[in-house]
Amino acid sequence: MTVIHTCAGFMSLLQIFIISIVQGITEWLPVSSSAHVLLAASYFGYEGRDELLINAVANFGTVASMLIYFRKEIGEAIFGVFALPGALGAKRELTPGERLAMNLLASLPLTIVGLAIARLFIPDEVNEAVRSVHGVAIPLIVFGILLGLADIYGAKTRTINDMPPLHAVLIGAVQVIAAILPGTSRSGITMTTARALGYSRPEAAKFGMLVGAPVLSAVGLYAIYEFYFGSEVGAVTVTGQEAVLIGAGSFVSGLVAIYILMALVRRMSFLPFVAYRLVLGIALLTMMPLPMVAG
Repeated sequence: MTVIHTCAGFMSLLQIFIISIVQGITEWLPVSSSAHVLLAASYFGYEGRDELLINAVANFGTVASMLIYFRKEIGEAIFGVFALPGALGAKRELTPGERLAMNLLASLPLTIVGLAIARLFIPDEVNEAVRSVHGVAIPLIVFGILLGLADIYGAKTRTINDMPPLHAVLIGAVQVIAAILPGTSRSGITMTTARALGYSRPEAAKFGMLVGAPVLSAVGLYAIYEFYFGSEVGAVTVTGQEAVLIGAGSFVSGLVAIYILMALVRRMSFLPFVAYRLVLGIALLTMMPLPMVAG
């Protein structure tokens, strides 16, 4: 892969702008943001501690965009957390906010344990391999096909308001796969699971984004921890001003992406995203060098 090293001035700011836009747009679309950001950051020569800082601020920016878009649901869920014990004790029917709070809380333990296990027990060599161009391409294709199948054959009747906790646990837990395989797409695999369980496209997209907020926040915080206390060494070329621009760009583009996604899934299927994943994955595979044959 060609690497363009960063330089001061306009080109550096342009690169920062491109990376933040890529993160914001692709985080909420089912096309794998980590794959796109990995490719963009590597192409522009960002690695090591620079990559950690970029990932952290970009994640925070995209989480903020989701919180703004779904501010009504988030507010109801926050109030629902405090009302939930009384509602369960009285055995009354839960309000939408209480049910959302219950399901978001139910999704966390298994997801956190899975992420911790993946971080502690997967060797660095494996992590390095799956973050390569070719390691990204195969999950793009495979999980793109699964999204297409779930979208075609999944029912379209369930809503978040009648979601049982078991479904929330399953939808939350599959994010671990996306954390291990960057080309999977965290939003894509949650939407795939929700569609397979019978949720409508808008409901699958909404819960996929809501359930991802804690994970994205945790990933951002972990990247900050690694930035200051981890084993990555080397100079940091990303300045504080550039980090702010990344966060702001990811926020704005993330908000635009959510508006576009929610508008699209109310009118059409996920198949355009499936087609994009297949084309991108195949294009990346063509970058693989041909094996040498001994003569």
